[in-house]
Amino acid sequence: MATNPPTVADLIFVGFNRRAAALNRDTGDIVWEWKSPKGSGAVAMMLDGERVIAAVNGYTFCLDALTGRQVWMNEMKGFGMGVTCLTSFRSSSMASSMLAQHQSQAQANAAAAGGAG
Repeated sequence: MATNPPTVADLIFVGFNRRAAALNRDTGDIVWEWKSPKGSGAVAMMLDGERVIAAVNGYTFCLDALTGRQVWMNEMKGFGMGVTCLTSFRSSSMASSMLAQHQSQAQANAAAAGGAG
């Protein structure tokens, strides 16, 4: 029996000790692992659509949420170190509700346009 590839909704993301991982939300199995090439200590993480933003003691990384592949790194020169706070439009619960509402309305409009002919 063929299984569908995982989606972001199938994953839980965890990070600590310069490392991040994606776990299958149903089984807890590790889907991918990543280790920061720079920095040390705790990893602050944020899911931003299909990307995971990971910050490690002054360094910020973008990872592909499905594979863990590092997309980019920013050394954040001049910002110093300390507790990292992350946010984006895609990561907020309000934005998720707004995007879902927009998609629902777009589908309703498309259905109405298709049935009008």
